[in-house]
This record gives sequence, C-alpha cells and structure tokens, in this order.
Amino acid sequence: MLAKNKRIFSLIIKIAIVILAFWFIYEKLIGHKDLKSFLQLIDLMPHAEIWLMLSSVIGLMLMNWGIEALKWKRLIKQVEPISLWLAIESVFCGLTWAVFTPNRLGEYGGRVFFLSPKRRIIGVVAMAVGNIGQLVLTNVFGAIAICIFVYRFTAIDHSLFLAVLAIAIAFCLFFIIFYFNIKWLNGILLSMRFTRKYKKFYAILARYKKLELLKILGFCLARYLVFSTQYFIMFLWLIPSINFFDVVMLVSILFFVQSSLPSLDLLDIGIRSITAIFFFKYVTQENTAVVACIASIWLINIIIPAILGSYFVFKLNFFGSHNRN
Repeated sequence: MLAKNKRIFSLIIKIAIVILAFWFIYEKLIGHKDLKSFLQLIDLMPHAEIWLMLSSVIGLMLMNWGIEALKWKRLIKQVEPISLWLAIESVFCGLTWAVFTPNRLGEYGGRVFFLSPKRRIIGVVAMAVGNIGQLVLTNVFGAIAICIFVYRFTAIDHSLFLAVLAIAIAFCLFFIIFYFNIKWLNGILLSMRFTRKYKKFYAILARYKKLELLKILGFCLARYLVFSTQYFIMFLWLIPSINFFDVVMLVSILFFVQSSLPSLDLLDIGIRSITAIFFFKYVTQENTAVVACIASIWLINIIIPAILGSYFVFKLNFFGSHNRN
C-alpha cells in the first residue's frame, strides 16, 4: 500500500473510531435516568460543597489512570521502553476504544498501536499480566467481603459458613499463587503443539520474576484504593447516615461482581446499578442515592476519560512505529 493511501486509510479508521465512541456515549447519556437522579440530589446543595466533592472525585480519576499509565510503562519495558507521556496517551486512547467493545477488549488495541508493529502482539500479553494483577486484588478483596456479608446478613448455619470460608480461602490462594507464578502459563502453552509456534509472543511471561510481579501488584493495589476512595466519597456524601465499613464491604463486592460478568462499558452501568441496589438494600433504603452514586462514578471514570482519549486516537500510527521517547 502506498504511503499516501496508508495515511488516508489510517485517518478513516481513526475518524470511524471516534464517531463510534461518541455515538455510543451520546446514546447512553441522552436518556440516562440515574444521572438525572444524581443532578436532582445535588441541586439543593451548596455550590462550594458540590465543586469540592466532584473535584475530589475527578482528581482521583486522573490519579487512577495516571497510576495505570505508570503500571503500563512498567509492564511494557520488558517489550519496548516508552515515555510516561506516551504511556498516558495510550491509556486514554485505549479507554476510548473500550467504551464500544465487549469486555473492554478495544482497550488492548488502543494501547498497543502506540508500540512498533513487531511488538504489538507481545504488548497484548504484557497488558494481560497487568489486568490479571488487578483481577487478583478484585477477587481476593471481593471474596473476603462476601464472607463478611454472608456472616452478617444471612442466617447461615455455622458449619456451612466454615465451608464457604474454606472455599473463599482456596479461591484467594489460587489467584495469588497463579499470579506470582505466571511463568507456568508459558510452560503450559509450550506443552501444546498448536500453540508452540506462537511462543515468541508469549515467551515474555517467563521474564516477569516474582519481585517484578510484586511491584506491578503494588500499582494495582494503588489503583484499587484510589477508585474505592471515589466510591467512599460519593456514598458518604450522598448518604451521610451510611456506615463507612459497610461501604467498604459492599464496594468490594460490587467490584467483584462487575469483574465476573461479561459486559460492554456503556451497558455496564445497568449491571452496576442493579448489583448495587441488591446489596446496598441491606444497609440503606436510599435506592435513588445509591444508583446516583454509581451513575456519577461511571460518568467520571468511564465517559470523561473516553472523551479525553478521543484526542489521542488521532495520534495512532497503524502502519508504523512511534519514534518518540
């Protein structure tokens, strides 16, 4: 393909991605009742208080994705060292792709197209390692929270609860052991004949030593604490009577359920709201405030970054590498 044709084709793809993302966002926002409930709840509050709370949550959103950029930079250094700013661009670009793709799969494409062509598939594997680390924490904290929830809010037999606790412990240990021995996956893939020919792509798994995986998990933990804090702020602001430790428990369960269900980012808000109402009914009857909290965080954490990332979509180079440091 001629260089001119490549540029034209690349521009068409970029425009199509941005249009598709904005169309999905517009369709979801135009009739969003939960967001309207949120606006109604804060309408009578002092403007200074509104700005303080929303600024705090938006600031935490930027911190969250900033930490993700640092994690991505760390992950990808095994493949192709990149600057922090390029990592930030690729993270936000990936968020634009993520809003209209199932299970955020587009996020992989949005990031790895910032790498040189020969390293893009390996980049997908590196990104998967970081996502597994995030999943480990979500599952571990979620399993602990579910055990607490079952103990507090269900009339479960003592022996049955011990069985649930044993399953939860085994579940947590499985994820922790698997993550810190991610190189086992490399060995499993090598043992299968039909995957052996792709070993140059997943061989990177063997490069992640336990200390490096622990550092990556540290970034994952920082992100988990940041976006958990966003929920704490919103719930304690809109439902002052709610207990802080109940929010900690239920938010962990909410994250766990979200990570377990296949979804589309823009449709995910419905799943989040239904899940939140089901679990939060045990500690509060303020259902309107609950869905308003979920909707506001969804807007701040998903929609705003996706809109910001649309600018970086036009910096993608589908047919070449980015010679930037």
